[in-house]
Amino acid sequence: MTDQRDTDRSGYFLYHSIGQYPDKAADMARSLTAFADCWGAANDDQWGYALGQRQRFIDLWSQLLKAPSASLTTTENVTSALAALIMALPREDLEGRVVLVAGDCFPSLHFLLTGLAERYGFRLRTVPLREGAHWVEDEDVIAAWGPEVGLALLTWVSSTSSHRCDLATLMAHGRKQGSVIGVDITQAAGLIEYDCMAVAADFSISTSLKWMCGSPGGGILQVMPDVIARCQPSLRGWFSQDNIFSWDINTFAYAPDIRRFDNGTPSVMACAASVPALEWHAAQDWSAQLEKNRAFCSQIIAASDAAGFELASPRDAAHRGGSVMMRLPDDVDPQALLADLRTRKVYADARGALLRCSPGFVTTQAGVDRLADALGSLRRASA
Repeated sequence: MTDQRDTDRSGYFLYHSIGQYPDKAADMARSLTAFADCWGAANDDQWGYALGQRQRFIDLWSQLLKAPSASLTTTENVTSALAALIMALPREDLEGRVVLVAGDCFPSLHFLLTGLAERYGFRLRTVPLREGAHWVEDEDVIAAWGPEVGLALLTWVSSTSSHRCDLATLMAHGRKQGSVIGVDITQAAGLIEYDCMAVAADFSISTSLKWMCGSPGGGILQVMPDVIARCQPSLRGWFSQDNIFSWDINTFAYAPDIRRFDNGTPSVMACAASVPALEWHAAQDWSAQLEKNRAFCSQIIAASDAAGFELASPRDAAHRGGSVMMRLPDDVDPQALLADLRTRKVYADARGALLRCSPGFVTTQAGVDRLADALGSLRRASA
């Protein structure tokens, strides 16, 4: 018997975690079956097919982000992407200087930076949230960002508030300070347009999960060509060379483009699993998808207000990603709420008392209505 949760996706609100699109399971199954058929065949076709799937993944991501040619490669996740970049920068970019990050960044990246600070000789400066605030204000980031900052990592959209920073203002300030600037685009890539050339950050990192609807393990690192030329990645291997079949162990030269950030034999399974989602993305009318998301988010905010909950996301859509977060009252058990939502075929999640709801491509008006009814019933029961 088919689990109803697998067929009724109208109440799916988890795009901040794992993205879904129509026919995702069937598309992924076909892609992985094709990979298995090729990889298990007794011939010599395997690497041509596997590396072709990886290149298709790179090309689709590059097209989506309008990235310069040969400036984007694969990584396992955003943490490994940031680590690769830091370990490749010239020593003078970091040693004795400050790395700046906001206190509402993705925690995994903060864990990484804390661990690398002593080894690479930089001081980590974390811009705190104001008392009672749900996100770090752009003006506080600017106030903490002086010429001593060697590298700044900006979180485009926060995973805990859906606050969207003002990239144009922050980039302009950072350029005056002479910093290397990176952007974690994970929480909005695939929903809100991100143009690498227009933003002009030195590097961008993301995953193929969330709005991209792809597979875990399908991370990306995009680096601008002038920065690539200054980088010498510490983790290197045969795929870091211009000619990967150069076997002289006493002669090594980095590839002239983003390939220098590759190392040993690349992982391709996540690329093959994610290509169908990226192809689906490339065929969408993104203005219509964003308009749908905005309409549903407005309804969720109204339902939260009606229930008397504290909104933990910006009200203004221009300052928000694709999610709505709300803080639950002290007398509400988040896990009990999530269990109740499941009985209504509504799927969200909670980080402590923070309820996170992200309406996306398979979410429908009926699902939003069920979520709103659940929030209203919860508040009535609490009262």
